[in-house]
Amino acid sequence: MRLLLLGGTNFVGRTVAEEALARGWEVTALNRGTQPAPEGVTVLSGDRTAEGGLAALATGEWDAVVDTWSWAPASVRDSARLLNGRVGHYAYVSSRSVYDYPPVGGADESAPVVASSPDAEGEVPYAEAKRGAELALEAEFGGRALLVRAGLILGPYENIGRLPWWLNRIARGGPVLAPGPRDLPLQYIDARDLAIWTLDAVAARLGGPYNVVSPAGHTTMGELLEDCVRVTGSDAELRWTDPERILAAGVEPWTELPIWLAPGELYDFLHGASVARAVGAGLRCRPVAETVGDTWAWLRSIGGGAPQRADRPNVGLDPEREAKLLRG
Repeated sequence: MRLLLLGGTNFVGRTVAEEALARGWEVTALNRGTQPAPEGVTVLSGDRTAEGGLAALATGEWDAVVDTWSWAPASVRDSARLLNGRVGHYAYVSSRSVYDYPPVGGADESAPVVASSPDAEGEVPYAEAKRGAELALEAEFGGRALLVRAGLILGPYENIGRLPWWLNRIARGGPVLAPGPRDLPLQYIDARDLAIWTLDAVAARLGGPYNVVSPAGHTTMGELLEDCVRVTGSDAELRWTDPERILAAGVEPWTELPIWLAPGELYDFLHGASVARAVGAGLRCRPVAETVGDTWAWLRSIGGGAPQRADRPNVGLDPEREAKLLRG
């Protein structure tokens, strides 16, 4: 299988490349050269946001494309137009953020989506960017377009900082503000399981939208943080704190306390999706202990400091604010 990888070779892109190489596939990646691609990948230079940035793709044929682009949809539109007729299948790593507000817990792929345009350029909100790219692919590839609507993505190479922040915070030890309730169910996808499912779906020529995230309740906040304590070997003491107290203190869920959302409408949407379609198409999710342990091993291998995407906000709670809350 000849695979073309677009959208970069960090985090999800890197994980997809490694999985494809492990299968013996031929992998070509178009990127700007700011980050090295995994060994074994053929690299073509190009910046999709620049005039002539797709020139390296003017010739060549591939069995499939996996595209992880997160910015203006026009870049996906242009690549789809250029490659149509020379690529058999086009998979786009989209997001469950494309669903319209107010979100509906338990919704499947038929839920309403945000309005967008495949021709949008410049600064485009994340949800509209992902939806616009979906529209671009549907227009060019029809049923040969696979829309992988991922949820919260965790695992080695994470460059958003969510799980790495918890691991590094817990590794420091001492009392840790643990956002409750302890048995709060979580729904996420390990990037490696996302890559495995996506490549299997590409090989099977699946098309259309799929919610690709673990089944609701795959783990809990308690299991996640307790696994962080276990793998780091720290003396951290998890101090479980009621959501009402955390919110009253002005702490921002999701950013200051990564992964966590207080129970409510947004939580129901982000941690309660229907994934029956993807599970029926073979989605399998590894235990949270494996995701946590492997992410910690990766962090240690790079010296503990996790890479951070410049286009995403920094995450994590300020130590002084945490101490103040713990003092009550």
